[in-house]
Amino acid sequence: MYEYTVEGMSCNHCVMAVKKSVGAADPAAKVEVDLATQTVKVESTAAKEVIASRIEEAGYPVLAGK
Repeated sequence: MYEYTVEGMSCNHCVMAVKKSVGAADPAAKVEVDLATQTVKVESTAAKEVIASRIEEAGYPVLAGK
């Protein structure tokens, strides 16, 4: 599972945008978004860098990732 610290998420629209963008890279991905801590957890077979790129393409800068 990958975990990213992401900037700028504040509402359900943000959550859905991130989930949709990650899902475009891996439709089977499991995505958990925590608005309070600004973290995104993703269980995916796609590369960590690909998922980070998809989050950024949704408009949310990735500050850190594990």
